[in-house]
Amino acid sequence: MILLATEGTAGVIEINGTVIVELLTFLLMLAILARWVYPEIVKVAEGRQRAIAQQLHDTEQARADAEARLQEAQARLDDARKTAQQVVDAASKSAEQLRQDLRQKADEESKRITEAARKEIEAEREKAVQAVRSEVAGMVVTATEKVIGEALDDRKHRQLIERAIEEVASGDGSRGRSGS
Repeated sequence: MILLATEGTAGVIEINGTVIVELLTFLLMLAILARWVYPEIVKVAEGRQRAIAQQLHDTEQARADAEARLQEAQARLDDARKTAQQVVDAASKSAEQLRQDLRQKADEESKRITEAARKEIEAEREKAVQAVRSEVAGMVVTATEKVIGEALDDRKHRQLIERAIEEVASGDGSRGRSGS
């Protein structure tokens, strides 16, 4: 292509053999590109498009799997929390039961000790009463022998002792004196 700017006509193209060769070369190049190069470029582009689509699909699948695992982990965590709460509740209930059992055993032990002490006190009181009765009986016999001046036989001795003990036990020692 030659532009003839020297003669005053601007932008006129002169058609000669070079333009025809250039046009044929362009068409040949376009045919080669359309026949062999363009299909390869399309194949590569479609392959890349399929690879991207597969990657998007895989990514979406991985996201869905991760979400499912997250929900599963959350469910396990909730189950673990419920189990832990049940264990805590059971331990609390067990501790309360143990506390009540220990309190009941302590109350029973206290009652047993109190009852044993009461029985022991009663036994000691009974011993003391028997000792006082024996001593009072001896003193009554001695006093009676001194007052009467004679020894009593066994039957009179027992009657006198029983009457004196009854008077001492009733707290009314004046009955025997007023009758004398």
